[in-house]
Amino acid sequence: MALPRTRRLTRLALPLAVATALSLTACGSDSGSSGAADPADNRLIVATTVSPLTSIVAAVAGDNVRIEGIVPEGTNSHTFEPQPQTAELLSTADLIFVNGLKLEDPTLGLARANMKDGAEIIELGTVTLPESDYIFDFSFPEEEGKPNPHLWTDPTYAVEYADLVRETLTDRDPDNAAAYQANFDEFAREADRLAEAVRADQQTVPDGQLKLVTYHDAYAYFARNFDWTVVGAIQPKSFDEPTPSEVAGLIEQIRAEGVPTIFGSEVFPSSVLEAIAAETGVRYEDSLRDDDLPGEPGAPEHTLLELLRSNYRTMIAGLGGNPTNLDALVFEVTVPDNAYYPQ
Repeated sequence: MALPRTRRLTRLALPLAVATALSLTACGSDSGSSGAADPADNRLIVATTVSPLTSIVAAVAGDNVRIEGIVPEGTNSHTFEPQPQTAELLSTADLIFVNGLKLEDPTLGLARANMKDGAEIIELGTVTLPESDYIFDFSFPEEEGKPNPHLWTDPTYAVEYADLVRETLTDRDPDNAAAYQANFDEFAREADRLAEAVRADQQTVPDGQLKLVTYHDAYAYFARNFDWTVVGAIQPKSFDEPTPSEVAGLIEQIRAEGVPTIFGSEVFPSSVLEAIAAETGVRYEDSLRDDDLPGEPGAPEHTLLELLRSNYRTMIAGLGGNPTNLDALVFEVTVPDNAYYPQ
């Protein structure tokens, strides 16, 4: 199901192995920026939060703006707390792209307190997703008012984000409007190819097996639009240790649903999820990535599209399918990515 590409733009008693494995931790560090701006550089300064958003902005902007990421790759973005020095970057930015949907509230608060006159904050997810389409679930309960914010794991929403970036950059920098449009067109084409490959390859998964159990609850919108089922995630709503009752409930669900594989995170290894796999007798695959793009900054594979391709092929293969089309997919990208990605 393709999403519309127009919108009104508005701104602003457990087994011992499992019981002893409840030691999951996730920590983060802050970063600075790429350095002081060159006084002769009159490009817009654009601040971004998580690396998938930085990648989208870079795909549309190219070298026409200076892009500074804030959240280090491999950091839990839900619990990330910016350090005071981040305020310096935010005070110089012309545009600040965040996901919104309550993902980066501490960074958003710091941005609002320090942004310069004429600067704009664009909450990509909040603008893109109508409240009627919010997903609340086990990790994001409705009573807490924070919907699942992970739209970018669905390539159709990634295109929506990119279109909003294009629109915003064009408003602020009309001299480069043609470049922004051409870059967006390239990104949208490649994201559409990715979506087509996923839809083709998921047909090879045995009937009734498009079911996900993951470490992090990051695929709810993808699952809804691509007709998958999210059975559960090990990381609870507090982003802290899962309780024994939560683990027991997930074990029961896995057995009831007949899930063949559960998916952990390469960035955040989970001894709890590994123990659950051993207890239920299903395969444990620990190579999914979260907000950590593959490769090093500047490398051709260091993009959101390559991250999604890698994750989708891992999931389809782990569920008994054959990711032939994803394996054969070569992205045709010409736009340079010189954004700063904190590590």
